[in-house]
Amino acid sequence: MAQEAAGRPPEETLSLWKREQARLKALLVDRDTEAWQRDPAFAGLHRVGGVDVSFVKGDSVRACASLVVLSFPELEVVYEESQMVNLTAPYVAGFLAFREVPFLVDLVRRLQEKEPGLMPQIRLLQAGGDTFPLTGGSGTVLGMALKSHSRSTKPLYISVGHRISLEVAVRLAQRCCRFRIPEPVRQADIRSREHIRRTLGHLGPSAPGQERAAPAPQGPLSLRSTEMAWPWKPHMTATSHAPGP
Repeated sequence: MAQEAAGRPPEETLSLWKREQARLKALLVDRDTEAWQRDPAFAGLHRVGGVDVSFVKGDSVRACASLVVLSFPELEVVYEESQMVNLTAPYVAGFLAFREVPFLVDLVRRLQEKEPGLMPQIRLLQAGGDTFPLTGGSGTVLGMALKSHSRSTKPLYISVGHRISLEVAVRLAQRCCRFRIPEPVRQADIRSREHIRRTLGHLGPSAPGQERAAPAPQGPLSLRSTEMAWPWKPHMTATSHAPGP
């Protein structure tokens, strides 16, 4: 029987989320901090992670969180883990992280405990279904769109994460694409859906983004050029990982 997520959270919870967003925003480092980021060929980058959450069809509570680590530049999967989860927070536009990220953080912590040598140096997060401007209040550009040609109607939106510049995030996304979606995120999505099929049998996964908001555009796309995007919803956020605080 399909389950429905709880309704809109109380205003006290939304206020708490907003304060936490403001706190994290103040800590954001939107510049390159690692040597491999400054190398044109990304020399020194060996592991790229991808995370994703897929929902059970017709169910906004049961989902599967997945983490994969790929070798770079080969883009071969060297680690994967998926687990079924029950989400307790409802979907609220602009607050997707409070609904899904705790489960993804748990997977990263488990990887750190089990196989610290396989910790990714950067993690890619697909944020389809959430929305926020790609320009900051001061006019700072927070995101860009990758398009194969000027008439393309399905660009791939890239936003900055932490300890990485937008320019490097865009170049890395291009290097990680075999199809339209960067391979780390694509593999995490594939494995989370397969885990749902193996675990629940006939209750297959929903379409990408279906239980979050409007579905994200699909289909493979060769990425060859970039252009600025008007504020819209990003598909991927890149966050660099460095040892220490």
